[in-house]
Amino acid sequence: MTRVVIDPITRIEGHLRIETEVDGGVVRDAWSSSTMFRGIETILKGRDPRDAWAFTQRICGVCTTVHAITSIRAVENAIGARPPANARLLRNLIMASQMVQDHVVHFYHLHALDWVDIVSALSADPAATARLAQSISDWPLSSATYFAGVRERVQQFVDRGQLGPFANAYWGHSAYRLPPEANLLAVAHYLEALDWQRDFIRIHAVLGGKNPHLQSFLVGGMATPLDADKQGSLNMTSISMMRKLIREGRAFVEKVYIPDLLAVASFYKDWAGYGAGVGNYLAYGEYPEGDDSNAPLFLPRGVIRSRDLSNVEPMDPAKITEFVTHSWYEYEAGDSEGLHPAAGETRPNYTGPEPPYELLNTDEKYSWLKSPRYDGLSMEVGPLSRMLVAYGSGHSRVQELVNYALGQLGVGPEALFSTLGRVAARGIETLVLAEKMEDWLDELADNMGRGQLDIHDNSMWDPANWPAECSGAGFHEAPRGALGHWVHIVDGEIANYQCVVPSTWNAGPRDAAGQRGPYEEALVGTPVADAEQPIEILRTVHSFDPCMACGVHVVDRAGRELVKVRVQ
Repeated sequence: MTRVVIDPITRIEGHLRIETEVDGGVVRDAWSSSTMFRGIETILKGRDPRDAWAFTQRICGVCTTVHAITSIRAVENAIGARPPANARLLRNLIMASQMVQDHVVHFYHLHALDWVDIVSALSADPAATARLAQSISDWPLSSATYFAGVRERVQQFVDRGQLGPFANAYWGHSAYRLPPEANLLAVAHYLEALDWQRDFIRIHAVLGGKNPHLQSFLVGGMATPLDADKQGSLNMTSISMMRKLIREGRAFVEKVYIPDLLAVASFYKDWAGYGAGVGNYLAYGEYPEGDDSNAPLFLPRGVIRSRDLSNVEPMDPAKITEFVTHSWYEYEAGDSEGLHPAAGETRPNYTGPEPPYELLNTDEKYSWLKSPRYDGLSMEVGPLSRMLVAYGSGHSRVQELVNYALGQLGVGPEALFSTLGRVAARGIETLVLAEKMEDWLDELADNMGRGQLDIHDNSMWDPANWPAECSGAGFHEAPRGALGHWVHIVDGEIANYQCVVPSTWNAGPRDAAGQRGPYEEALVGTPVADAEQPIEILRTVHSFDPCMACGVHVVDRAGRELVKVRVQ
């Protein structure tokens, strides 16, 4: 039995350590550990709830808007604020553009190098690469001259010894299967995606003033002024600019991302048999299509147990609990029982080894992440969960695209529950949202054309109109999965605040019953050809798109105040 440790896992946000036991070239057991401490929830105590979104948005520099919108929704739920239709549409556009950009960045810049051998691309024939590109898409950048230029750029990196993001990888590993021409195609699109994502996310600058960390959110609505005729407002010129960005973004997804995904996946179809994980899936649902609490969601909410797509259960937030049995926290009443987030506690209790250390004591506490459970079960969240819930709920476009992808790859529905399934689900979701965004933009433009310009519910802005004590929960489907914030407000101040984030659901350690978290379970059974270069482990972990910064944050070990932030 060989203990394989990867610390840190790279090409993710934050610090993640994976320990596995490998026997006979297969992972027999696994442990997921995040090595930073969360502090934002404690920082928020005593603050004005209307400011919470600005603090929580700084939880992460990658998941920019997700904590802002979830915090806003939690406070609105507590105080009874009702944002108007234009605020809903602005929020949908912001969240969807974040999702589309994030998924493309993940595929090309965070996950592709697990499947694409950059060094192999140097031996590719540009003419053959052009023929391959033209066989799968009519994307205009597909000539032999173009790919020869890309190959030359990569060669220059190598010749200078400045490999940048291509350094320290497992090039030449036996697990790589793409022919040189497919590798060169992927490298070309890796570089194109860098430029594409920078342009596409300008939607955030238009609607939020900047990216990351938009400035236009408000409890009760948005601060983005609307007026078709005013230069200082979101006007028809802004609408036209965003329409152009949305259409260009959709074209890239349709003609580059989806063809690349299917082409790469065709060489790795056996990965439809690895990384299945816990088999339980949770989605909060997202993108409200109306302005009351019972409005339908474009992507539905629900729970799937034991991979049964025929039975999508309603999602009940009351069934969520968090355990700290194997986490570096303590609960006042003891660590054997889970707490609902509304009554959650953030009490750090580090009992692990002093760094540097060789191995964690995985029989005891071994992570700064808690262990969320739904009705006592470990749940996977993320694009795969959303697409499975949508598929099982009868979302026609999701069903159409899932069936198309399965047919193109020649695999059955069981392939969805896998590492490959996560990769495919992320692409399908990207296309679904890229197609939908223009509908929301049209609806917003129509409202503006009719003079309907309301963006904020002013009636609940004054804390004097709030209950003396109230609680609320906000939910959002972030790129990485189900995100929830819970707030308790007393006399206009935050008395308690708790976040349960996607990477806590997926990367959390074992609970009191010994159930593995989704990362841990998904790694069991993974083949490992070379314990010194465990690229197969990275494939499955990266398929979840880890974001540990959302789950835990750095704190000074001596407890000293490093910075004091005041909101005037």
